[in-house]
Amino acid sequence: MTISPPLWKASVTLAKADAVDIAAAFELTGPQAVLIAEEPFANEATVEALYAAMPDGVLLSKLAGREVHVALLPDTDWIKLSQEGLPPVRAGRFFIYGAHDQGEVPLGAIPIRIEAGLAFGTGHHETTALCLGVLSDLARRRRFINVLDLGCGTGLLAIGAAKLWRRPVVASDIDPVATEVTRANARANDEPKLVQAVIADGLASPALAARAPYDLILANILAEPLTRLAPEIAKSLARGGMLVLSGLLRWQENLVLSFYRPHGLVLRHIRRDGSWSALVLERPRVTG
Repeated sequence: MTISPPLWKASVTLAKADAVDIAAAFELTGPQAVLIAEEPFANEATVEALYAAMPDGVLLSKLAGREVHVALLPDTDWIKLSQEGLPPVRAGRFFIYGAHDQGEVPLGAIPIRIEAGLAFGTGHHETTALCLGVLSDLARRRRFINVLDLGCGTGLLAIGAAKLWRRPVVASDIDPVATEVTRANARANDEPKLVQAVIADGLASPALAARAPYDLILANILAEPLTRLAPEIAKSLARGGMLVLSGLLRWQENLVLSFYRPHGLVLRHIRRDGSWSALVLERPRVTG
């Protein structure tokens, strides 16, 4: 029997109009999941964030502008329970679903089965859906032969890339749980040979450096690691290669871009959904 680690819940009740912004702020503090609970005719909503370790209640209260309650939850798989009722997601060419809702795959869609768990990336979060949309757009214009999914979570993006281009994809994460989940999801989606999950902290890891340079790098993480890893990411991107950065809010777009432009990367496109953004950059080929 697998025993799930205990979880902490941070919660705050506030006006419905403020709930989305506070939930987005909580996303930046490293939760396992963020939920908004509301009644249709009530004026208030409750934002709840689940954490694997006790969160900083003072920081969360500053972000929310009011007191945030932090408590240890009973030994229950709250993440699984919170996600079991989620419907399938259509993002770009992809149809993401779980065992609780097999559904009928739309004609022409690429199905990917992802179960709820401790790793991030079921397709329901805006950033994941944005990246799947970018992958679909890129596939219309070119093929990629050497792909890296940096901070892979469940491996959803790596599996999507493998299905689009039928080429090996490296999926890396600093969390060993995420790499195990990625391997399991790759098997469940008939891609165990194309998706290679590795534990790596940054692109200097031998497992990642050995495969560089990459012609496509996907990094759906957060603004802080995106800025910190900018030199390594840029160095690992091939000439003519594409880079997809997500996990950032709209107001962080220029901040993140300021760390990549000095390395010669050029912004090609921005996709947005609500408060969230995905940046598509390219390292131009040498001309002349």
